[in-house]
Amino acid sequence: MLIRLFTAFVKITGWPVQFFCFRTKIHRETEKCSRRIRGPAIIISNHTSVFDYAVWMFVFFSRTLRFQMAEVLFKKRFLGLFLRMLGGIFVDRDGFNFSFVAKSEDILRRGGVVGIFPESRLPRPGEERPLEFKTSAAFIALRSGVPVIPVVTDGSYFGRKRAHVMIGEPIDVRCLSDKNAGEKEDLINVSRKLRERIIELENKLNEEKK
Repeated sequence: MLIRLFTAFVKITGWPVQFFCFRTKIHRETEKCSRRIRGPAIIISNHTSVFDYAVWMFVFFSRTLRFQMAEVLFKKRFLGLFLRMLGGIFVDRDGFNFSFVAKSEDILRRGGVVGIFPESRLPRPGEERPLEFKTSAAFIALRSGVPVIPVVTDGSYFGRKRAHVMIGEPIDVRCLSDKNAGEKEDLINVSRKLRERIIELENKLNEEKK
């Protein structure tokens, strides 16, 4: 409850600021795609900037998004406290602490929305984008059975150009799974298909921006 209240306060007070910083134009892949998420869901997104989370927080204004966030963000005292108050899910990418999986599944069981950047980090200059997806998003989605909502952003923040984002149609990842494959192989294949879906959305967004 405290996380919801604090998030609502941040959204209301931060709306004018984000409007001028991002000026986000929202595109929908089809008429079925909506900013209003009903029930539990997982949002997966490409990763262009540390501000991606803030953009999605305002795009899906009516829901409290609990995004998985890298340990490096929590090392900064005040930023870490702020992210915890927003419900950020701590992910130690260099350790073997997988509590973020249990935390994400618990949020989904209680009807919440979990956000994941499957690339796990920001791409470096010259690297192919998006990066290969880690398997945690596929793992959590398959175990929980909740829909996965693919979204993409062009990362145009704080400039003269508007930020453009696209919301894709929800995915039932169980339809992407191969029951005849081993668990590890299946997770890799599902993650690859999710990445291909994000690339498809990026291409559609670029076409609409023309």
